[in-house]
Amino acid sequence: MWWGPNNDSMPAQKRFLSEVQQGRVPQTLWPYKEVGHTQDAKKELLSIVPYTNNVDVINTVKPTSLIRRVIQLGTPSDSKCVVLDFFAGSGTTIQSVLQQNADDGGRRSFLAVEMGNYFETTTKVRAIRSLSNPVWKDGSPIGDKHGSGIIKYQTLESYEDALNNLELSRTTAQGMLLDANAELREQYALSYMLDVESRGSQSLLNVKAFHDPDNYRLKIERGGVTQSVNVDLVETFNWLLGLIVKHIDLIRGVRVIDGTTPQGERVLVLWRNVGEMDGDRLDQWFERQGYNTRDLEYDVIYVNGDNNLENLRRPDQTWKVRLIEEEFQRLMFDVQEM
Repeated sequence: MWWGPNNDSMPAQKRFLSEVQQGRVPQTLWPYKEVGHTQDAKKELLSIVPYTNNVDVINTVKPTSLIRRVIQLGTPSDSKCVVLDFFAGSGTTIQSVLQQNADDGGRRSFLAVEMGNYFETTTKVRAIRSLSNPVWKDGSPIGDKHGSGIIKYQTLESYEDALNNLELSRTTAQGMLLDANAELREQYALSYMLDVESRGSQSLLNVKAFHDPDNYRLKIERGGVTQSVNVDLVETFNWLLGLIVKHIDLIRGVRVIDGTTPQGERVLVLWRNVGEMDGDRLDQWFERQGYNTRDLEYDVIYVNGDNNLENLRRPDQTWKVRLIEEEFQRLMFDVQEM
């Protein structure tokens, strides 16, 4: 129904829903007294993160009462569902899930995605504080509904980060050849330079640095300041494999990950500092732990760095023991079937 220029005027046009689109007529209304409104949402955000002053966040924040109504309709309290929010913003969905769990004893998890520069100061802070206590006022927790749990967040490498970590190298002979031929220089720059001269750059995967998985670093710029930060190769590889991790341990210098792939294969991943544990020492460690490449406990075993572990060819003609570096490279850059 269209009411014309003035709210108190007579309807200028009346049409039924069936005349304009497919669908169902709304059967319920959610008044703001039940699900809140924008001003409630702003006050709620500032009560848990008082120093939030980002205009984009403040003007678009939603009340937890609204999101909780959606959660109640779609997720029973006894389910172990995951509530997904592709645009996390200030973290309203995160706090709503935790509040609802506190009220009905639910076991819901959440997965939130955000690229705004307010993530560190607003979204993450709200998530952590909501986990400890889902209800806040004037920057302090209130009530007796204390919570506990684990929040893990991943920071993805940006396009700018990738460019900042490119290291181009060209030999003197290559430079003289390109300087002498303008046409060759143009074709080389357009088609080959980035691929050839940037090989070994950290952002394009420097597999030599995999020998010390705890010391793989990238130069990251945030707010005009460049810092050298560690990259979690172990976690990244788990994500590339799509691994459902069952157990992670550090046993005498070797990071051990036990998990299952989406295809149902049982996987063992071993990360070591190759400079401190060579192939012979790895053999001794492997035997001491009771592992055997010939048994059926694991379908695939991944190891970083060259090793002497006995290998077996599987029925699909692939090898049971595989180098992490090769699989990492393939999963990151082999996009032919994507």
